[in-house]
Amino acid sequence: MSVSKEITRLEHSAVKLTLKVDKEDVRGQYDELIGNYVKTLQIPGFRKGKVPREVLERKFGDSLRDEALNLIFGKTLSGVLEDESFPKDDQPLPYSTPRIEEEPVLDFEKDLVFSVVYDALPRFTMGPWKGLEVEVPDVSVSGEDLDRELEELRERNAVVLDREDGDKAAKDDVVTVNYHELDGEKNPVKGSEREDFVFTLGSGYNIYDFDDDVAGMKKSETKDIVKTFPEDYKYRELAGKTVTVRVTLTALKEKKLPDLDDDLAQDVDEKYNTLDDLKNSIRERLSKNLEKRLRDITISNILEKILETTPIDLPESMLRLELDARWRNSARNYNVSPEELEKSLVDAGQDPEKIREEWKGDAEKALKSRLIVETLMEDLGLDVSEEETEKEIENIASRSEIPTEDLKKYYEQENAKEQLQEDIKEQKLFDLLLAENSVKKGEQKKYLDLMARNG
Repeated sequence: MSVSKEITRLEHSAVKLTLKVDKEDVRGQYDELIGNYVKTLQIPGFRKGKVPREVLERKFGDSLRDEALNLIFGKTLSGVLEDESFPKDDQPLPYSTPRIEEEPVLDFEKDLVFSVVYDALPRFTMGPWKGLEVEVPDVSVSGEDLDRELEELRERNAVVLDREDGDKAAKDDVVTVNYHELDGEKNPVKGSEREDFVFTLGSGYNIYDFDDDVAGMKKSETKDIVKTFPEDYKYRELAGKTVTVRVTLTALKEKKLPDLDDDLAQDVDEKYNTLDDLKNSIRERLSKNLEKRLRDITISNILEKILETTPIDLPESMLRLELDARWRNSARNYNVSPEELEKSLVDAGQDPEKIREEWKGDAEKALKSRLIVETLMEDLGLDVSEEETEKEIENIASRSEIPTEDLKKYYEQENAKEQLQEDIKEQKLFDLLLAENSVKKGEQKKYLDLMARNG
């Protein structure tokens, strides 16, 4: 077919592709369709293959023209988009289906003209990516961080023992309770019941925040607790409300923490002979975690700096897909379906659309940063050799204590080598960004704050 095309860039990286098909080709496609039906269609009163063309057109005229139009539309569009000469950056994104702008009209006296609109990769001019200066938090591993890790190890290796009958619950005891809300007539509120709920007193790990109220209770004791919650309480279903909760203490235990000594170190792992061995290992692990986190923050800040001089107009479908993925991940974290997550938020008085809107800023920044990374890797011609891939597999095997040959088989069988090579290529770019830009120390932060709040 004789087809001419015109490509127009629209806002938000959308593309309008206008195609014109010569009227002779349009007529030819229509005649071919009619010819096929003449040969195969059977109509009462006519033998198969002997139906006159004018009978077909009189009986199925509109349907035939619609079918011909759809055939021409599909064949023309796919032919143009699959042509090697079609600009790569004007191709539709895999998740953006071309949509027809106006329904074309089949007129054999005129060339057929129609337009489709779809999203494509954004075009942008890369801003400076060398010679930039970024600021990262000033953080180091402190004795406080080491002590916290050691205390967590003591907690994990603690022995839990039953308290004596008549003992009162105290902070750090492990308590088991049954509870339910009461209505104004002291009847249980349906759906609020919870049995055998276990938590450490003083941890705040309960919806009603009744740690202080349970403190002092004895095993088998029941207590009605009246709680008034602030308007900004962390659980929306209780915010601004006053409720009465009936709590029964069914079990009371205390934790016996092990001494901080060589025996504890050996219990944690037989590779440690002394407590100092354990401390050195913890400090090394924390230092490596900090180094990785600061590297990630530095790279993120460099990319953000590049974005300040690199305007990128994101396609709407790309942003929508990213937000959908984040929603699915959130649902997965709560072990529910995306639909169940939405329903639970609505039930709690929250607006899922408002939440997605609040996510947009971070989603846009993440997508733009990704486009910067992919563009720089391509522009710089970064590549990964088989030797580099083999070496990285060996490094991963060493860190994870998996036999190298088993890991190699995994990457081949799971077809994951290509993704691994992309990761290596990305790290090459990040090494280059770190080498070509400078970093200055910013605000002092604690290790825990940096790691918990992601910088």
